[in-house]
Amino acid sequence: MHLQVDWVYCYGLDSFTPEWAENARESKYKLKVQKGDFIAVPIPLSDPTLGSGIVGVAAYYYGQTEQEKEQQPPNVTQLFSMYTNNKSYGIGINQQNYWQQDKWRFNATLAYADLQLDLLDENIANIPFKVGWQINGVFAKTQLLRSVADNWYLGIQAKWIENEQTFSTSLDRQDWLFASQTQSIGAGALLQYDSRDNQTNAYNGQRFELDAMFNDQALGSTNTYQSYQIRYRFYKQLLTPLIFAFEARGCNKKGNAPLWDYCTIGLRGFSATNYLDKTSVSSQAELRWRAWKNLGFVGFAGAGEHAKTINSLGEHDAIASYGVGIRYMVLESQRINLRVDYAKSNDDDAVYLSVTEAF
Repeated sequence: MHLQVDWVYCYGLDSFTPEWAENARESKYKLKVQKGDFIAVPIPLSDPTLGSGIVGVAAYYYGQTEQEKEQQPPNVTQLFSMYTNNKSYGIGINQQNYWQQDKWRFNATLAYADLQLDLLDENIANIPFKVGWQINGVFAKTQLLRSVADNWYLGIQAKWIENEQTFSTSLDRQDWLFASQTQSIGAGALLQYDSRDNQTNAYNGQRFELDAMFNDQALGSTNTYQSYQIRYRFYKQLLTPLIFAFEARGCNKKGNAPLWDYCTIGLRGFSATNYLDKTSVSSQAELRWRAWKNLGFVGFAGAGEHAKTINSLGEHDAIASYGVGIRYMVLESQRINLRVDYAKSNDDDAVYLSVTEAF
Protein backbone atom coordinates (compact mmCIF):
# COMPACT_ATOMS: atom_id res chain seq x y z
CA MET A 1 0.00 0.00 0.00
CA HIS A 2 2.41 2.60 -1.17
CA LEU A 3 0.18 4.97 -3.13
CA GLN A 4 -1.57 7.87 -1.51
CA VAL A 5 -5.29 7.42 -2.09
CA ASP A 6 -8.22 9.54 -0.88
CA TRP A 7 -6.67 11.53 1.93
CA VAL A 8 -9.26 10.64 4.58
CA TYR A 9 -8.32 6.98 4.36
CA CYS A 10 -4.67 7.78 3.80
CA TYR A 11 -4.58 9.57 7.17
CA GLY A 12 -6.91 7.10 8.84
CA LEU A 13 -5.20 3.85 7.88
CA ASP A 14 -3.03 3.64 4.80
CA SER A 15 -0.23 6.02 5.66
CA PHE A 16 0.48 4.22 8.95
CA THR A 17 0.72 0.72 7.47
CA PRO A 18 4.42 -0.06 7.24
CA GLU A 19 6.04 -0.40 3.82
CA TRP A 20 8.45 -2.81 5.48
CA ALA A 21 5.70 -5.37 6.10
CA GLU A 22 7.00 -7.62 3.32
CA ASN A 23 10.30 -7.97 5.20
CA ALA A 24 8.98 -7.99 8.78
CA ARG A 25 8.77 -11.78 9.07
CA GLU A 26 12.55 -12.18 9.04
CA SER A 27 13.35 -9.06 11.07
CA LYS A 28 14.25 -8.76 14.74
CA TYR A 29 11.98 -5.81 15.47
CA LYS A 30 11.65 -5.78 19.27
CA LEU A 31 7.92 -5.01 19.39
CA LYS A 32 7.00 -7.83 17.01
CA VAL A 33 5.05 -10.92 18.12
CA GLN A 34 5.67 -13.88 15.82
CA LYS A 35 4.49 -17.46 15.49
CA GLY A 36 5.62 -19.20 12.32
CA ASP A 37 4.48 -17.19 9.31
CA PHE A 38 2.14 -14.98 11.36
CA ILE A 39 3.32 -11.72 12.96
CA ALA A 40 1.70 -8.84 14.86
CA VAL A 41 3.26 -5.39 15.28
CA PRO A 42 2.02 -2.38 17.32
CA ILE A 43 2.97 1.03 15.88
CA PRO A 44 2.66 4.24 17.96
CA LEU A 45 1.48 7.40 16.21
CA SER A 46 0.80 11.04 16.96
CA ASP A 47 -0.09 13.78 14.49
CA PRO A 48 -2.25 16.93 14.55
CA THR A 49 -4.96 15.53 12.25
CA LEU A 50 -5.97 12.45 14.25
CA GLY A 51 -4.28 12.91 17.64
CA SER A 52 -2.28 10.22 19.44
CA GLY A 53 -2.91 6.51 19.39
CA ILE A 54 -1.73 3.20 18.03
CA VAL A 55 -1.92 1.18 14.84
CA GLY A 56 -1.92 -2.60 15.02
CA VAL A 57 -0.78 -4.66 12.04
CA ALA A 58 -1.03 -8.45 11.80
CA ALA A 59 0.26 -10.29 8.75
CA TYR A 60 0.36 -13.83 7.38
CA TYR A 61 3.10 -14.71 4.87
CA TYR A 62 2.56 -17.43 2.29
CA GLY A 63 5.23 -20.01 1.56
CA GLN A 64 7.81 -19.54 -1.20
CA THR A 65 10.28 -21.71 -3.02
CA GLU A 66 13.96 -20.79 -2.82
CA GLN A 67 13.78 -19.47 -6.38
CA GLU A 68 10.76 -17.29 -5.57
CA LYS A 69 12.54 -15.82 -2.53
CA GLU A 70 15.34 -14.58 -4.80
CA GLN A 71 13.03 -13.11 -7.46
CA GLN A 72 10.05 -11.50 -5.72
CA PRO A 73 8.59 -10.49 -2.33
CA PRO A 74 6.30 -12.96 -0.53
CA ASN A 75 2.54 -12.88 -0.92
CA VAL A 76 1.02 -11.51 2.28
CA THR A 77 -2.37 -10.91 3.87
CA GLN A 78 -2.44 -8.01 6.37
CA LEU A 79 -5.04 -7.07 8.96
CA PHE A 80 -4.74 -3.56 10.39
CA SER A 81 -6.55 -1.41 12.92
CA MET A 82 -6.19 2.06 14.37
CA TYR A 83 -7.45 3.94 17.43
CA THR A 84 -6.59 7.46 18.62
CA ASN A 85 -7.41 9.60 21.63
CA ASN A 86 -9.99 11.66 19.70
CA LYS A 87 -12.00 8.43 19.23
CA SER A 88 -11.09 7.94 15.59
CA TYR A 89 -10.77 4.31 14.64
CA GLY A 90 -10.54 2.03 11.65
CA ILE A 91 -10.11 -1.58 10.62
CA GLY A 92 -9.14 -3.18 7.35
CA ILE A 93 -7.57 -5.99 5.36
CA ASN A 94 -4.97 -5.82 2.61
CA GLN A 95 -3.80 -8.47 0.15
CA GLN A 96 -0.51 -8.27 -1.80
CA ASN A 97 0.46 -10.81 -4.47
CA TYR A 98 3.49 -11.12 -6.76
CA TRP A 99 3.71 -13.41 -9.80
CA GLN A 100 6.14 -14.47 -12.54
CA GLN A 101 9.39 -13.23 -11.01
CA ASP A 102 7.75 -9.95 -9.87
CA LYS A 103 6.48 -9.22 -13.39
CA TRP A 104 2.94 -8.82 -12.01
CA ARG A 105 1.86 -7.12 -8.78
CA PHE A 106 -1.61 -7.15 -7.22
CA ASN A 107 -2.81 -5.05 -4.30
CA ALA A 108 -6.32 -4.90 -2.79
CA THR A 109 -7.60 -3.12 0.33
CA LEU A 110 -10.96 -3.20 2.12
CA ALA A 111 -11.41 -0.93 5.15
CA TYR A 112 -13.90 0.81 7.42
CA ALA A 113 -13.03 4.07 9.19
CA ASP A 114 -14.79 6.41 11.63
CA LEU A 115 -12.78 9.63 11.86
CA GLN A 116 -13.33 12.54 14.25
CA LEU A 117 -11.69 15.56 12.61
CA ASP A 118 -11.66 19.33 12.98
CA LEU A 119 -12.44 21.25 9.78
CA LEU A 120 -9.96 24.12 10.15
CA ASP A 121 -10.03 25.68 6.68
CA GLU A 122 -12.11 28.84 7.19
CA ASN A 123 -12.46 29.33 3.43
CA ILE A 124 -14.32 26.03 3.19
CA ALA A 125 -16.63 26.36 6.20
CA ASN A 126 -17.08 30.16 5.97
CA ILE A 127 -16.84 30.21 9.78
CA PRO A 128 -13.86 31.72 11.68
CA PHE A 129 -13.53 28.79 14.09
CA LYS A 130 -12.99 25.05 13.87
CA VAL A 131 -15.93 22.82 13.01
CA GLY A 132 -16.25 19.23 14.21
CA TRP A 133 -16.24 16.93 11.17
CA GLN A 134 -17.13 13.26 11.50
CA ILE A 135 -16.57 10.95 8.54
CA ASN A 136 -17.37 7.26 8.49
CA GLY A 137 -17.58 4.83 5.64
CA VAL A 138 -16.32 1.84 3.73
CA PHE A 139 -13.37 1.95 1.37
CA ALA A 140 -12.24 -0.62 -1.24
CA LYS A 141 -9.44 -0.29 -3.76
CA THR A 142 -7.62 -2.70 -6.04
CA GLN A 143 -4.55 -2.33 -8.29
CA LEU A 144 -2.92 -4.58 -10.87
CA LEU A 145 0.51 -3.62 -12.23
CA ARG A 146 2.89 -5.12 -14.77
CA SER A 147 6.61 -4.54 -15.16
CA VAL A 148 7.32 -2.63 -18.39
CA ALA A 149 11.05 -1.85 -17.91
CA ASP A 150 13.69 -1.94 -15.18
CA ASN A 151 12.09 -0.49 -12.02
CA TRP A 152 9.01 0.66 -13.99
CA TYR A 153 5.44 -0.63 -13.44
CA LEU A 154 2.26 0.33 -15.30
CA GLY A 155 -1.18 -0.67 -14.11
CA ILE A 156 -4.92 -0.23 -13.73
CA GLN A 157 -6.93 0.45 -10.59
CA ALA A 158 -10.50 0.68 -9.32
CA LYS A 159 -12.06 2.02 -6.12
CA TRP A 160 -15.36 2.18 -4.27
CA ILE A 161 -16.05 4.47 -1.30
CA GLU A 162 -19.35 4.97 0.51
CA ASN A 163 -19.19 7.79 3.06
CA GLU A 164 -21.37 9.63 5.53
CA GLN A 165 -20.21 12.98 6.92
CA THR A 166 -21.72 15.19 9.64
CA PHE A 167 -20.70 18.56 11.10
CA SER A 168 -20.96 19.94 14.62
CA THR A 169 -22.60 23.15 13.43
CA SER A 170 -24.90 24.21 10.63
CA LEU A 171 -22.96 25.48 7.60
CA ASP A 172 -24.28 28.08 5.16
CA ARG A 173 -23.28 26.08 2.10
CA GLN A 174 -25.76 23.32 1.33
CA ASP A 175 -24.39 21.74 -1.82
CA TRP A 176 -22.68 18.55 -2.97
CA LEU A 177 -19.55 19.58 -1.07
CA PHE A 178 -21.33 19.05 2.27
CA ALA A 179 -23.70 16.26 1.25
CA SER A 180 -24.36 13.95 4.20
CA GLN A 181 -23.97 10.78 2.13
CA THR A 182 -21.85 10.29 -0.98
CA GLN A 183 -20.59 7.37 -2.99
CA SER A 184 -17.42 7.47 -5.06
CA ILE A 185 -16.84 4.79 -7.69
CA GLY A 186 -14.00 5.10 -10.15
CA ALA A 187 -11.39 3.46 -12.33
CA GLY A 188 -8.02 4.68 -13.51
CA ALA A 189 -4.37 4.07 -14.27
CA LEU A 190 -1.10 4.38 -12.39
CA LEU A 191 2.60 4.47 -13.23
CA GLN A 192 5.39 3.71 -10.75
CA TYR A 193 9.18 3.86 -10.79
CA ASP A 194 11.27 2.78 -7.81
CA SER A 195 15.07 2.47 -7.63
CA ARG A 196 15.43 3.05 -3.85
CA ASP A 197 17.89 0.85 -1.98
CA ASN A 198 15.43 0.53 0.93
CA GLN A 199 11.67 1.07 1.15
CA THR A 200 11.47 2.64 4.59
CA ASN A 201 14.68 4.66 4.86
CA ALA A 202 16.46 5.01 1.53
CA TYR A 203 20.05 6.23 1.32
CA ASN A 204 20.11 6.34 -2.49
CA GLY A 205 17.62 6.10 -5.31
CA GLN A 206 14.42 7.62 -6.63
CA ARG A 207 10.69 6.93 -6.54
CA PHE A 208 8.08 8.35 -8.92
CA GLU A 209 4.31 7.83 -8.84
CA LEU A 210 1.59 9.06 -11.20
CA ASP A 211 -1.99 8.22 -10.27
CA ALA A 212 -5.15 9.05 -12.27
CA MET A 213 -8.65 8.09 -11.09
CA PHE A 214 -11.90 8.82 -12.95
CA ASN A 215 -15.08 8.82 -10.87
CA ASP A 216 -18.28 8.89 -12.89
CA GLN A 217 -22.03 8.84 -12.27
CA ALA A 218 -22.27 6.25 -15.05
CA LEU A 219 -20.38 3.88 -12.73
CA GLY A 220 -22.63 4.67 -9.75
CA SER A 221 -20.64 7.57 -8.28
CA THR A 222 -22.64 10.37 -6.66
CA ASN A 223 -20.52 12.99 -8.44
CA THR A 224 -18.48 12.96 -11.63
CA TYR A 225 -14.92 14.12 -11.05
CA GLN A 226 -11.31 13.25 -11.84
CA SER A 227 -8.40 12.91 -9.43
CA TYR A 228 -4.72 13.25 -10.37
CA GLN A 229 -1.79 12.70 -8.01
CA ILE A 230 1.94 12.93 -8.70
CA ARG A 231 4.87 12.40 -6.33
CA TYR A 232 8.64 12.33 -6.76
CA ARG A 233 11.25 11.36 -4.14
CA PHE A 234 15.04 11.56 -4.37
CA TYR A 235 17.68 10.23 -1.96
CA LYS A 236 21.44 10.73 -1.99
CA GLN A 237 24.10 9.68 0.52
CA LEU A 238 26.43 12.69 0.82
CA LEU A 239 28.73 11.20 3.47
CA THR A 240 28.58 7.92 5.40
CA PRO A 241 26.41 9.39 8.22
CA LEU A 242 24.64 12.09 6.14
CA ILE A 243 21.65 11.60 3.80
CA PHE A 244 19.85 14.20 1.66
CA ALA A 245 16.18 13.46 0.94
CA PHE A 246 13.77 15.44 -1.25
CA GLU A 247 10.09 15.10 -2.05
CA ALA A 248 7.77 16.99 -4.41
CA ARG A 249 4.08 16.28 -4.84
CA GLY A 250 1.06 17.63 -6.65
CA CYS A 251 -2.69 17.02 -6.53
CA ASN A 252 -5.53 18.15 -8.76
CA LYS A 253 -9.27 17.46 -8.70
CA LYS A 254 -11.53 18.33 -11.64
CA GLY A 255 -15.31 18.32 -11.44
CA ASN A 256 -17.52 17.89 -8.37
CA ALA A 257 -15.11 16.26 -5.94
CA PRO A 258 -16.54 15.68 -2.43
CA LEU A 259 -14.95 17.56 0.45
CA TRP A 260 -13.38 14.42 1.94
CA ASP A 261 -11.52 13.85 -1.34
CA TYR A 262 -10.07 17.38 -1.65
CA CYS A 263 -6.34 17.96 -2.03
CA THR A 264 -4.21 18.77 1.01
CA ILE A 265 -0.72 20.22 1.42
CA GLY A 266 1.50 17.29 2.33
CA LEU A 267 3.80 19.00 4.82
CA ARG A 268 4.33 18.90 8.58
CA GLY A 269 3.45 21.66 11.05
CA PHE A 270 -0.33 21.78 10.72
CA SER A 271 -3.39 19.58 10.44
CA ALA A 272 -4.31 18.21 7.01
CA THR A 273 -7.68 20.00 7.35
CA ASN A 274 -6.07 23.46 7.55
CA TYR A 275 -5.78 23.81 3.79
CA LEU A 276 -8.30 21.98 1.59
CA ASP A 277 -8.66 22.78 -2.08
CA LYS A 278 -8.98 21.25 -5.55
CA THR A 279 -5.29 21.83 -6.34
CA SER A 280 -2.17 21.67 -4.19
CA VAL A 281 1.60 21.52 -4.69
CA SER A 282 4.38 21.11 -2.16
CA SER A 283 8.04 20.22 -1.82
CA GLN A 284 10.29 19.51 1.14
CA ALA A 285 13.87 18.51 1.84
CA GLU A 286 15.51 16.74 4.77
CA LEU A 287 19.07 16.38 5.95
CA ARG A 288 19.39 13.16 7.96
CA TRP A 289 22.40 12.64 10.23
CA ARG A 290 23.21 9.31 11.90
CA ALA A 291 25.09 10.94 14.75
CA TRP A 292 26.01 8.16 17.17
CA LYS A 293 25.19 4.45 17.13
CA ASN A 294 21.37 4.23 16.85
CA LEU A 295 20.77 7.94 17.51
CA GLY A 296 20.17 10.41 14.68
CA PHE A 297 18.94 13.92 14.00
CA VAL A 298 17.00 15.52 11.15
CA GLY A 299 16.46 19.05 9.91
CA PHE A 300 13.76 19.74 7.32
CA ALA A 301 12.10 22.59 5.44
CA GLY A 302 9.51 22.91 2.73
CA ALA A 303 6.75 24.99 1.23
CA GLY A 304 3.36 24.38 -0.33
CA GLU A 305 0.41 26.13 -1.90
CA HIS A 306 -3.24 25.46 -2.66
CA ALA A 307 -5.64 26.87 -5.26
CA LYS A 308 -8.94 26.24 -7.01
CA THR A 309 -7.24 25.34 -10.30
CA ILE A 310 -3.72 24.78 -11.59
CA ASN A 311 -3.87 28.11 -13.44
CA SER A 312 -4.64 29.99 -10.21
CA LEU A 313 -1.58 28.70 -8.33
CA GLY A 314 0.34 31.70 -7.06
CA GLU A 315 -2.71 33.67 -5.93
CA HIS A 316 -2.24 32.59 -2.29
CA ASP A 317 0.83 33.03 -0.10
CA ALA A 318 2.98 29.94 0.16
CA ILE A 319 2.73 27.86 3.35
CA ALA A 320 6.18 27.41 4.88
CA SER A 321 7.10 24.37 6.96
CA TYR A 322 10.30 23.68 8.85
CA GLY A 323 11.51 21.80 11.89
CA VAL A 324 13.83 19.33 13.54
CA GLY A 325 13.57 15.73 14.60
CA ILE A 326 15.17 12.92 16.57
CA ARG A 327 15.60 9.38 15.26
CA TYR A 328 16.31 6.15 17.10
CA MET A 329 16.93 3.07 14.97
CA VAL A 330 14.89 0.16 16.32
CA LEU A 331 15.71 -2.28 13.50
CA GLU A 332 19.13 -1.98 11.85
CA SER A 333 18.54 -4.58 9.12
CA GLN A 334 15.60 -2.65 7.65
CA ARG A 335 16.76 0.86 8.75
CA ILE A 336 13.53 1.36 10.69
CA ASN A 337 13.55 4.44 12.91
CA LEU A 338 11.34 5.61 15.72
CA ARG A 339 10.61 9.18 14.62
CA VAL A 340 9.84 12.26 16.74
CA ASP A 341 9.50 15.55 14.84
CA TYR A 342 8.68 19.09 15.86
CA ALA A 343 7.44 21.18 12.92
CA LYS A 344 6.38 24.81 12.61
CA SER A 345 4.38 26.44 9.83
CA ASN A 346 3.03 29.95 9.14
CA ASP A 347 0.58 30.06 12.04
CA ASP A 348 0.81 26.66 13.70
CA ASP A 349 3.13 23.98 15.02
CA ALA A 350 2.86 20.24 15.69
CA VAL A 351 4.65 17.22 17.12
CA TYR A 352 4.77 13.89 15.28
CA LEU A 353 5.53 10.42 16.61
CA SER A 354 5.69 7.40 14.35
CA VAL A 355 7.76 4.50 13.07
CA THR A 356 9.56 5.03 9.71
CA GLU A 357 10.41 8.29 7.98
CA ALA A 358 8.01 11.03 6.87
CA PHE A 359 8.93 10.25 3.23
